[in-house]
Amino acid sequence: MRLEILPVPGIGDVTEGDDLAALITGAAPWLRDHDVLVVTSKIVSKAEGRLVDVPADGPERLAERDRILAGETARVVATRGATRIVQTHHGFVMASAGIDASNVDKTRLVLLPVDPDASARALRADLRDRYGLDVAVIVSDTMGRPWRNGLTDVALGVAGMPAIRDHRGEVDPYGNELFVTQMAVVDELAAAGELIKGKCDQVPVAVVRGYLAATRDDDEGARTLVRDASMDLFSLGTAEARAAGLRAAATLADRIGPEPADPAAVRRAIDAVADVVAPGTVFTHVTDDEVRAGLAATVPGWPASATGLLLGAAPAPVDPADLVRVGADLQRLRAALAAEGVDSTLLPPPSGSTASATLAL
Repeated sequence: MRLEILPVPGIGDVTEGDDLAALITGAAPWLRDHDVLVVTSKIVSKAEGRLVDVPADGPERLAERDRILAGETARVVATRGATRIVQTHHGFVMASAGIDASNVDKTRLVLLPVDPDASARALRADLRDRYGLDVAVIVSDTMGRPWRNGLTDVALGVAGMPAIRDHRGEVDPYGNELFVTQMAVVDELAAAGELIKGKCDQVPVAVVRGYLAATRDDDEGARTLVRDASMDLFSLGTAEARAAGLRAAATLADRIGPEPADPAAVRRAIDAVADVVAPGTVFTHVTDDEVRAGLAATVPGWPASATGLLLGAAPAPVDPADLVRVGADLQRLRAALAAEGVDSTLLPPPSGSTASATLAL
């Protein structure tokens, strides 16, 4: 395979109501069937009228931007200072919901297209029906990546080709069957197009030639790239996830009864906090009878419950720093139990007791 990445200069400034198909074909009369057009989402948004008026500067501008951001946000993922990472109503997780203030008048902001897949399909249909061109269309935008510095373009919408190249079921040269390999090829093509579009060169469209042998309509579009919430292991920022876990742990329902907690869930919770608790902390799984016998012998009248965990070691900590450490460890454990869906009630020792802390499940 030999690929070419070609810029489409000369499109100029796009305004609401502009005919993108006419602008693109006018600037690139050399387009061929099976080319892949990578179109910056900003000109799609401008043509579709996805612009909002805001003050040019000052606190009023910030307040209006925050209001607009709230309207474009389905869920807040992480907040650090002025930075907001959110999930849009499309399902994309990105900074500021993709709201853009570059390459637009200072008194306006550009929002993402309402339905980037529909925008890509409409542009592909216009190019086919009016100009006889059978091309694929990718609507792209710039995103950051978790765990990596720098930005890259990704696909928000696509028409004329599948978003993912699925290698599952294929066999590699060593005879190994592939079980999980799915390549986000439209993201790779979007990033390739960005290499020659740039941010300041006013080249909002690139053409990737040589990748497709034929186009194919696919109703899934780019939305197939959005990971289902049930499969998202990183649905919150670290601080937000910890806060959510602590809130859940602080409001766990009491469950004083005969049903023991799921041992596997308890073990997962212990394993989850084992590497972050203070050195010397011991989590010991104890049976129902051991809890009752131990508490009855040392603390008459202490309520015993179902299978529990004993935190700490004898003798019980008396130094204030040790008490703080034990309290922090208990809070971490409660958060981990909450994440596993295990109800718990923290039972502090009665006043004057020297027993270790017990978490009843």
